[in-house]
Amino acid sequence: MLSILKCGTTAPQFSLLNHDGQAVKLSDFQGQKVLVYFYPKALTPGCTTQACDLRDSKAQLAQSGVVILGISPDLPAKLQNFIEKKGLNFTLLSDPDHQVAEQFGVWGEKKFMGRVYDGIHRISFLIDENGVIEQVFDKFKTKDHAQLVLDYLQK
Repeated sequence: MLSILKCGTTAPQFSLLNHDGQAVKLSDFQGQKVLVYFYPKALTPGCTTQACDLRDSKAQLAQSGVVILGISPDLPAKLQNFIEKKGLNFTLLSDPDHQVAEQFGVWGEKKFMGRVYDGIHRISFLIDENGVIEQVFDKFKTKDHAQLVLDYLQK
């Protein structure tokens, strides 16, 4: 059973390596809205669809003051490959020991084709300018993720 962080909760502070091997901290974005999206694995069909959707909507999200941070267990070299192959225009972060995923409550049991294993659940958090979780997105199709966030921001 996942214990996903709820709206109104202060987001856990973290520091992870990005696709260039540089440390990125959530606190680097204090005063900005941040969409922290967790995804299972770079260069897989669903994760690629989701990343490309966010890539194509980055300008609109930026107009609403939102920075995008994607987090997966992939190592920085694979993230760099993902960015280069798909022309991604936002930061990807490496969480190989799934420590940050666990803090946000998105690491847990999954079932796929009869197999049960632990992994990242595809859940996103919109964190406000003060570091508080403003909205949790946990039910969406990968191709509609950015539109869901934009619709929320326009309310």
